[in-house]
Amino acid sequence: MSIYFQTVINSWKNSVGSIFFGFFLAIFFFVNPVFGSEPKPWQMDLQPPSGIIAETATDLHNFLLVVITLISLFVLALLVYVCWRYKENSNKIPSKTSHNTIIEVLWTVIPVLILVVIAVPSFKLLYLQETDKKYDMVVKVTGAQWYWNYEYPDEKINFDSYMIEEDKIKDGQKRLLDVDNPLVVPEGTKIKFLITGNDVMHSFFIPSLAVQVYSIAGRINEVWTEIPKGPKTYYGQCNQICGVNHAYMPIVLKSVSKEDYKKWLADAKLKFANVDSNIKIVMNNEKIIKENN
Repeated sequence: MSIYFQTVINSWKNSVGSIFFGFFLAIFFFVNPVFGSEPKPWQMDLQPPSGIIAETATDLHNFLLVVITLISLFVLALLVYVCWRYKENSNKIPSKTSHNTIIEVLWTVIPVLILVVIAVPSFKLLYLQETDKKYDMVVKVTGAQWYWNYEYPDEKINFDSYMIEEDKIKDGQKRLLDVDNPLVVPEGTKIKFLITGNDVMHSFFIPSLAVQVYSIAGRINEVWTEIPKGPKTYYGQCNQICGVNHAYMPIVLKSVSKEDYKKWLADAKLKFANVDSNIKIVMNNEKIIKENN
């Protein structure tokens, strides 16, 4: 009889475990969707990474999450053990110990080793971000209150990008995220962004591409990113408080096929061709030089 009840109990435990596992799996996939490049309701994780920089940054984040979780659990277990082991009922006479060489060496050496382990992927990511990679195109981004200006120096086009107001949103457009003139780039390209400001400080932030650079008036910051193959729309926002309408300057980057990009570029040159042809941007020195005829 006891063997029968033990078998029933084990079967019940396995069933309950399967139910809870399926429940949390459903929460992970449905409450926290990973198939979009924009923020989702109830999202708890990072946006899906796109490109080598975003993938490397996400891997580092996940690794650090494991490390900090293990450290937190270890410290919690140590605190619980100390509270139980050295409670007043079991230790009428408290210990007078104030020094332990082995413990002091351990709590110095172990954190140093942990930081060394963390430093390896951290330096790898920093090197990847800061190395001057070969790029296929350059886009100059200027932050202003409260919109973005995009300039394609090689193509001599320049245009402003404003958030679409709520009363003008059409079907399929996202409230507070879609804009009238998105930044359009070809898929499978490496892009160098030259980022500056027109007034107060802003921040050019696209989470899925792991791009976040401050736009400061009178200074040009640069960053490069890789746009993966496949048409996709990436959403971002200014994440530096820049005034009363800070929440209303979203960023939309559309990745399209090379054929569609050529078509868009031809139309854009007619619509936005208003850049002074005498202006040349020198990327290596991060200067704007105005040449005389």
